[in-house]
Amino acid sequence: MLSIDLNCDMGESFGQYRLGRDEELLDYVSSANIACGFHAGDPATMRRTVQLCLRKGVQIGAHPGLPDLQGFGRRELAITPAEAYELTLYQLGALQAFVRAEGGSLQHVKPHGALYHMAAKRHDLAAAVAAAVVSVGAELTLYGPPGSELLRAGAAAGLRTAGEAFADRTYRADGSLTPRDQPRSLIASAAEAAAQVERLVRQGAVLSVDGEEVPLAAETVCVHGDGAHAVEFARDIRAALAQCGIAVRPLG
Repeated sequence: MLSIDLNCDMGESFGQYRLGRDEELLDYVSSANIACGFHAGDPATMRRTVQLCLRKGVQIGAHPGLPDLQGFGRRELAITPAEAYELTLYQLGALQAFVRAEGGSLQHVKPHGALYHMAAKRHDLAAAVAAAVVSVGAELTLYGPPGSELLRAGAAAGLRTAGEAFADRTYRADGSLTPRDQPRSLIASAAEAAAQVERLVRQGAVLSVDGEEVPLAAETVCVHGDGAHAVEFARDIRAALAQCGIAVRPLG
């Protein structure tokens, strides 16, 4: 039976501010990427999200980002490879402590936002992120864009890697995501998102915004937890996949 890992970025509330419907989302996804306090999240949110994942049997991953709460980690910062290593290691260690305290285990790492995209393009940053992951646990899986420097660095460091696609974002003809500041960067229909995931699983490709078929080898698909209709997207995607014989399962 065909299958795909459905992951979601979550744990992004901070103090009195609530973002996302994490508890509902965990009924539909197979793995969670939990914010570690730099771009979003706080200790109480991290602990609560870990507890929810363990209660619902969802794979736990760390979602380290750049130290930019105001920009939600989506603005590029001029960091060195040493800083990339240190800020990644710091965040992974924090989440791992909560996971172990609750009797669970950390399964994967997926950088967030600008850190994700910077490491996808720059080998030095990718190698630093991969080295931080290895320092925390060589058994962890590193998520990243298919064919990226991030996955190449992960593989070179001896990590298991997983190519990631997005259910709620559109792609350009070169296989890159349509930038968020451009029209049609987000998929607004759950049906369209489900169709994109089904095409990805069955054909190893997505359609670009211009209608071209773009090869994309991915083992995991992301739904953003901060999206206005994230719960409905995750629910409808899972239902559509079940109808066409594709199971939602965590990696490994």
